[in-house]
Amino acid sequence: MSTTPASAFPAGVKPFAERAHPRTICMFDVDGTLSLARQQATPEMIAALKALREKTAIAFVGGSDLSKIVEQLSTGGNDVLNSFDYGFAENGLTAYKLGQKLQSASFIQHVGEEEYKKLANFILRYLSEVDIPIKRGTFIEFRNGMINVSPIGRNASTQERNDYEVYDKQHGIRAAFVKVLQEKFAHLNLTYSIGGQISFDVFPHGWDKTYALGRLEGEGFDEIHFFGDKTYKGGNDYEIYNDPRTIGHAVNNPDDTLKILHELFLSK
Repeated sequence: MSTTPASAFPAGVKPFAERAHPRTICMFDVDGTLSLARQQATPEMIAALKALREKTAIAFVGGSDLSKIVEQLSTGGNDVLNSFDYGFAENGLTAYKLGQKLQSASFIQHVGEEEYKKLANFILRYLSEVDIPIKRGTFIEFRNGMINVSPIGRNASTQERNDYEVYDKQHGIRAAFVKVLQEKFAHLNLTYSIGGQISFDVFPHGWDKTYALGRLEGEGFDEIHFFGDKTYKGGNDYEIYNDPRTIGHAVNNPDDTLKILHELFLSK
């Protein structure tokens, strides 16, 4: 049984022991799983998660920083951190349990300032020479536990993101860049994970979404269900989806997520 005492839970939130499946937790990727890419989750999804929390523990695990995840899941003024039992931003390097922040990890401290500068400078030089239909701004976004690299720039509009995603699938811009970085910076032992529509994440080996699973060790869960849309090799859900500690559910969109949740938990 969970090691979390009933007194730790906020008012109105059932302790794990009182839920229908006290040893089960459902973990969700955000983009493409709980919401469309960089858009807010629907009221239907938020309602389903609230109902699910009556039956299992629930957690989000996203590669984005916390502010972006909160923006996507705060539909109708939803208090995100208190609406999930666990919140894992930046693959779990920034983590919360029952609304309380846990100790975080740092990309800069891991690779060192000098190596990070070499990496950042190389990325910016490379992108300056990549010819794509349009470029916007914020090509490197620094996060606590990783960097996010976008050839078009993270300031692209929703339509520009959609157009770039199609272009990237045809021309393999991100995949080609990842291959170059893997060769050039092999000594840093970094992982490159393509996710979302326009970017890829760079982080130390083992700091993918399986990092969040380590946060759950000793929490008393026998079943960890993971839901994600980028479960293919090279996608940012691949490692956690295939991890022997999880029961993986591959989805194409939030509607798939709702369908599986109803089949597994909500209709029973």
